Amino acid sequence: MIQKTAIEQSISSYLSEHNMFMVDITISFDNDIEVFVESKNGIVSIDNCQEINDIILDKFNRDVEDYSLTVSSAGLDQPFKVYEQFVKFTGSDIEIILKDGIKIKGILSNCSKDGIIVTICKMEKVEGKKRKVQVETKMNYTFDQIKSCKPLIKFK
Repeated sequence: MIQKTAIEQSISSYLSEHNMFMVDITISFDNDIEVFVESKNGIVSIDNCQEINDIILDKFNRDVEDYSLTVSSAGLDQPFKVYEQFVKFTGSDIEIILKDGIKIKGILSNCSKDGIIVTICKMEKVEGKKRKVQVETKMNYTFDQIKSCKPLIKFK
């Protein structure tokens, strides 16, 4: 059976040359391999996926290993799995679900190895004002508090 580390090692130089990073590799009991990658400052193209697919096919003989292979981008609807995704989406709208079940929508303002800072904008009634005013609140969350976090997709 092919090991995750062997796959990571085989494509690591390609990923660094193309300013990309590994998000996840899953290998099922039936040897179905799924490789998920992300670009640090752009999109993962079909050509990128094809080139990564070819590198893996060249490295691991399908006749000997008997595996199926899928290479894909991480996907905007999927929760973040690695720290680099938080870095990439700094400044973007996100949706967080905390381990206690609370759902939060805001802007990922900053991230560090300890956690993230989220700016939450709400319309609130302020004393002395007739209308509600937009109020920004910055909240700190450690990675231990977060159950899932993903980009918030908005359709205008």
